[in-house]
Amino acid sequence: MTSSGPAVTRRALLGAAALLPLAGCAKSTPAPASPPTATPSSSAPSPSVGQHDRLTELERTYDARLGLYALATGTGEVIAHRADERFAFCSTFKGLAAAAVLDRNPLSHLDTLVRYTEADLLKNASVTPRHVSTGMTIRQLCDAAVRYSDGTAGNLLLRDLGGPAELTAYARGLGDTVTRMDRIEPLITEATPGDPRDTTSPRAFGSDYRKIVLGDALPPAKGAFLRDLLERNATGAGAARVRAGVPKGWTVADKTGTGSYGTLNDIAVVWPPKSAPLIISIMSSKTTEDAAYDQVLIAEAAAYAVTTLAPRG
Repeated sequence: MTSSGPAVTRRALLGAAALLPLAGCAKSTPAPASPPTATPSSSAPSPSVGQHDRLTELERTYDARLGLYALATGTGEVIAHRADERFAFCSTFKGLAAAAVLDRNPLSHLDTLVRYTEADLLKNASVTPRHVSTGMTIRQLCDAAVRYSDGTAGNLLLRDLGGPAELTAYARGLGDTVTRMDRIEPLITEATPGDPRDTTSPRAFGSDYRKIVLGDALPPAKGAFLRDLLERNATGAGAARVRAGVPKGWTVADKTGTGSYGTLNDIAVVWPPKSAPLIISIMSSKTTEDAAYDQVLIAEAAAYAVTTLAPRG
């Protein structure tokens, strides 16, 4: 990967095809500028692979804070760079929300019809506005939230769960002591530096996605449904981040997230053709609210993870 890709402006990225989350309209009281460090969600560290000067170089190049947790599931080797610092998760929560809904209900719940109104619609909703008159099933809402990052669909999944606190509870059930969800869209995309609300760490979310996609957190049929949605990510951001950093022909299941302060995230499970899957969890942010979005930062971090871990997998 090269570092010559142009920065994407806030207006261009957030306005494109209404597929990416928009920044929230309400502002929180600024918290301390230094981002808090999260407590690792696992007490059993995996072997680390060397020093990662390349990741520090990427931070300098793009004037960003970059968090990476990458795991070669076949060997247990890990790349960890700011892996336990807190970042706003933004729309990456939607994969976990779909998993929580699946976990807490029979598979037949996917056929439950959910009614909503024009008042529920958000600006980053590309699917739900077309179905206000008919409603959508939980199956359709999962598809809209995970594949298209529809904000209204994400909120309706949270409503089905019982609210943001129930997503936090689901994370705790996965052994994740870091992730916390406090609000709904669009407020979660404020991403104010130092604000612990609606945050996780790259290690925590990477470990969660490993459990819901590769592990036994969900029964096989439910897990297959979720994996299929993640593999068929239809957002423009999906194509430009982790997927842009792995070789063609590899399978990727991922969920992206975007917010203010240049926040760009991608949580992915990646299947090389001849080795065990990789977990690649990347989160990033900048210091100014309207900072440009450098999606190539995520792609290059993913490429580094692949070249470092895949040969050992």
